[in-house]
Amino acid sequence: FPNSTCIKIWAETQKELDIMLQREREEFSQPEKDHKKVMKMLATCYIKYLEIIRKFKEAHDDLIHQQKRAAVQRVLDGAMGRLLEIKKEMVSLEKSECHYMDDILVDLKHVPDVLEIPIPKYFIKENLRKLQEREKYLDEILLNAGLREQEPVTAMTLEEGIKVIQVAERARQGRSQAAFMKTTYLAKKRQAKPEEQMGKNPDAAATLIQKVWRGYSQRKKTEKLREEEMIFLGMVSGASLPPHLEAMSSLQIGAGKANVLQGEVQEREDLSFMQELRKTEGPHIKETLQDEISQCFIECRHITGRFPDYPPKTTGGSKAIFIEKHPEEVLEAERQKDAKVKFRKPKKKEEKEPKKSKQVRQQKQAVKPETKHRLDPRWKMGPSNFLSILEEGSKQYKVFWENRDNKSDFLQDHDPELIKGGEREEVEEEIRVQQVDEVMQEQLLKLILAVDRETHLRKAGRAEKNSEKKPERHRKARKRGHENLMMSLACRTIESLYRELAEEGLLIKVKNVNISDYIGYHDCLRNLRYKGAHPMPSIPEVRQLVTLYGVLPLGSQTVHENAPLVKSMLLVGPAGVGKKMLVHAICTETGANLFNLTPSNIAGKYPGREGLVMMLHMILKVGKQLQPSVVWIGDVEKVFSKGAAKGEEEMNAKRLATFLPLFLRAVTAKDRVLLVGTTRRPFDADLQPFCKIFQKIILLPKPDYLTRSGKYFKASSWLFLLFKIDVYSLWKHYILQRAGVLTWLVSLHCLAQLSAGFTQGHIADTVQTVLSEKRLLQMSTRPLRSDEFFNSLARHDPVYRKEEETLE
Repeated sequence: FPNSTCIKIWAETQKELDIMLQREREEFSQPEKDHKKVMKMLATCYIKYLEIIRKFKEAHDDLIHQQKRAAVQRVLDGAMGRLLEIKKEMVSLEKSECHYMDDILVDLKHVPDVLEIPIPKYFIKENLRKLQEREKYLDEILLNAGLREQEPVTAMTLEEGIKVIQVAERARQGRSQAAFMKTTYLAKKRQAKPEEQMGKNPDAAATLIQKVWRGYSQRKKTEKLREEEMIFLGMVSGASLPPHLEAMSSLQIGAGKANVLQGEVQEREDLSFMQELRKTEGPHIKETLQDEISQCFIECRHITGRFPDYPPKTTGGSKAIFIEKHPEEVLEAERQKDAKVKFRKPKKKEEKEPKKSKQVRQQKQAVKPETKHRLDPRWKMGPSNFLSILEEGSKQYKVFWENRDNKSDFLQDHDPELIKGGEREEVEEEIRVQQVDEVMQEQLLKLILAVDRETHLRKAGRAEKNSEKKPERHRKARKRGHENLMMSLACRTIESLYRELAEEGLLIKVKNVNISDYIGYHDCLRNLRYKGAHPMPSIPEVRQLVTLYGVLPLGSQTVHENAPLVKSMLLVGPAGVGKKMLVHAICTETGANLFNLTPSNIAGKYPGREGLVMMLHMILKVGKQLQPSVVWIGDVEKVFSKGAAKGEEEMNAKRLATFLPLFLRAVTAKDRVLLVGTTRRPFDADLQPFCKIFQKIILLPKPDYLTRSGKYFKASSWLFLLFKIDVYSLWKHYILQRAGVLTWLVSLHCLAQLSAGFTQGHIADTVQTVLSEKRLLQMSTRPLRSDEFFNSLARHDPVYRKEEETLE
């Protein structure tokens, strides 16, 4: 979009967000008893936030002004985080990850495609250069280690080049000779034609004039069309497109133009006003801080009767004074503490009646859930970490951007006042730490010596006596077996650890696939078939869940730190439904590193307990340093297999199960690291530890008829024209991807019927087997037919209903 259009979209979306925040204050402020009404409110908010995120994404992708992009990105992160919080409330209310929203979509006059979660481009754009360098470095490591073969580059020889030039020159000479022969033939024909005597017939004269004029006008139109075509293709320098072609071309080159302009703005030097702020506002900031701290000392002395202790540097210095409570609140807390000490019971009385206390505890535990349910069965919205971010972004928009004149800002430069506002806090923190703290510590010491000298000396004497009575004990540090390994890892660089993990095959290259490549459509009749039970998720719902729990938190640091934390996710489904593809899609959409801890991949690498600990520490250190990162465990049921381990490979895999809880405990909200497991036989695992490791379990279905056959609408269909529904099916997608040609001899309906029960992997393998290089060469003479796919498809085993029910 043009810059003005992006600003309009931003303004409209900001108004919608303000309406949404006001609605949340009104609806979610009071508890609600009716859970159906609560679910309807949450689902409506969920859809509204999806629309807001989609519009903010469109505005952010094409904006060029860096400070505007930062303001939109802040609000976009807040909206995505709020979406995750609402999703958490919906899951806790219905005890299911899939929700019925068809009625709400009808009320809002939306199609099911609105539920698709948009993925912002800045997840990749902001770190594109780093990601490209890292990809090249990984390719070099894999090539040197022999884990990847170099793609052969076919260079044209001199003889082949001469032959190509000769063919082109002979074709040019043939065309010029044909044109010369045509003109000669027409000249001879004109001379041989007998001249007709034209009379004074007015009809004949009019016909002749019409003939000449129509020929002339048609030649002019043809020349104009040819010229427009050459200009559109960019083969005429210094020419501008006509208005009707300018609009078409702007849609095609707009995205590339915006990317170039964004890169130019980013490459400009970042302006800084730190030095200017130190000179002009530094003395005033220092004086203001000293006055505020002195006033705090006096108020504390007046209320509590003594001067406070100056906070050490570890707690933030004088900054902790303003964060802590008011002196009156401190005095009230001390009074409550003294009251607790006075009325505390001695230990002997507690030891006399242990049986009674146990009985009382048991009675309380038995009554507690019932009374709690009876007293307060109403639902109430939990606290949010993102509403404050959204409100702050709305205020910032109204102050800085709502009434801003954007026409004069042609170069899309930075706003100096906004830069000063951000750097003013850094200057204030610098002055407070380097200048104010030292002066105020000396001033506080002088005040204590002058006013509270006696009490201070008494306390100091008591402290010395207590220190003499109870000398400190220094415990010897225990030495563990893997301490030397951890010390060696601490001394190594991230680059060396990265290289070692890549050479060992634990850090693998990500395949370039997107979430949108996981093709599937919304099934409107699904909820009618699953009455009274949780329906199996459809393919669009799987895309949404993977995007919610995998892509959005890994892509944004703000979302990951403040949203409900999801450290692990399990993808369950039969072979070929796209589990591995979704793992690679998460990494592609977020630019994440992919670590492969599949039992077959780690077999024989880092043997023993110490080797496994070192491997996990290496992965955790590299993953945190080069975040986001995804740790993938394929065939995870082998890690949690039942019974005793057989062989060294199973022993090492079962050791991994004991260290996974410690691994997840080391991942905090600041670390964008996600553990993803995939399995096709979850019933072979010990379910109790298996389910404790993975917070989210997503069941992947096989493709339904609608996904296999696609959506068919006529070109004049109003639904197709309004919503531009994609008509691709799995069969059509894979055939066209393999460079096949679809004709009337290929019946997609017949193929969809015959492939019932087969997975996406089976269909892709069938198409790849049939459309070999030899068959593609014969496509022009022997068109593709439907029956060519039958034999290849029959070699695969379908997913039977019994296996599907077992997975459910």
